Amino acid sequence: EPTRFTGGPFFPQAVTPFQPAFMTNELVSIGAGGELVVAFDHDVADDPRNPFGVDLIVFGNAFFGDAAYPSGMPSGLFAEGGQIAVSADGTTWVPVPGIDADGFAPTCGWLDASPYATVPGLEPTDFTRPIDPAITAASMIGQEWSAVRAMYDGSGGGAGIDLASLGLSSIRFVRVRVPIGAMQSAEIDGFSDVAPARPMGDLDGNGSIDGADLGILLSAFGTAEPAADLDGNGSVDGGDLGALLAAWS
Repeated sequence: EPTRFTGGPFFPQAVTPFQPAFMTNELVSIGAGGELVVAFDHDVADDPRNPFGVDLIVFGNAFFGDAAYPSGMPSGLFAEGGQIAVSADGTTWVPVPGIDADGFAPTCGWLDASPYATVPGLEPTDFTRPIDPAITAASMIGQEWSAVRAMYDGSGGGAGIDLASLGLSSIRFVRVRVPIGAMQSAEIDGFSDVAPARPMGDLDGNGSIDGADLGILLSAFGTAEPAADLDGNGSVDGGDLGALLAAWS
């Protein structure tokens, strides 16, 4: 898993888009002419159920400057590149154009941490959820911290890759390479296989809406449990029950 909290006992800090992971035991640094090859223990599939069609996420340690320190208003992206390629067999490689391994979007470890928090948050972000590919670094520059968090929308950031755009149905290997003569090294923090979006009403995450989901909803009936509040009105009630039954599979 990518780093959520960095700095050890002397410089503790939550990982946010303004303060990235930086310790040597958290990152792999790739110098000029070097490369990193990693293998998943399973195939990463092109899954149309994935949010925005993104299948793979690569996490570096890019970060934003702050135009209104310590408020958290991005002023520019500090990134170090890294060419990505993917492979199904570890032999035949397909380059990923236009996406840097150590680039946008900076890692964000917590939903509830301030831009320069020195303690962990209480609500972790989802490292298997990508940011909307329509959002870029330019989309965030000059925005207030609340707007930046809204654009992350629960995601932990990273560089998202859609395998369909590469003509691939699945991959198992990822390579990050830094060209000979590059002036910067790329730092890599982690990789993730994107989780498919849950259908409305799939409260237990098994891919179908069935009796188990009904039981979860009924046990939360009359409460404000957000996981079972399907219509988002602040209460688990008849509207949520109707939505679940309408989606029954």
